[in-house]
Amino acid sequence: QVQLVESGGGLVQAGGSLRLSCAASGSIFSIDVMGWYRQAPGNERELVAHITSGDSTNYADAVKGRFTISRDNAKNTVYLQMNYLNPADTAVYYCHAIIVRVGAPNKYQYWGQGTQVTVSS
Repeated sequence: QVQLVESGGGLVQAGGSLRLSCAASGSIFSIDVMGWYRQAPGNERELVAHITSGDSTNYADAVKGRFTISRDNAKNTVYLQMNYLNPADTAVYYCHAIIVRVGAPNKYQYWGQGTQVTVSS
C-alpha cells in the first residue's frame, strides 16, 4: 500500500504565504512525477504544479512567479511554497504522485486526501 499525506493548509490573508507538504509512504520503489492539484467549489480539479524525478518543473499560468514546487527524494516528500496568495487561490489542494511499487513493474497514480487553503480578502 502507498499513502500520500498532506499538511500545511489553513486560513491566510491575501498577500500572505503558506507551505504545503506531502509525504509518500509505503512499498515505494521509485517516484516519478509529484505534484499539486486544486479544486475550488463548482470547478474542476486543475493542475497547480508538478516536478519530475529530475527536478523539471511545470506551473499553471495562474501561479507562475508566486508558487514554488520542490521535492526531497530522500524523504519522498513534495513541497509547495505559496506566496502572494489571493482569494482566487482558495481551494482544496491535492497531492498527486506517480509511483512504482516494490515488486510491481507498472506505474500507478496516487492522490492525497486534500488540504483546504482559504485566502481571505
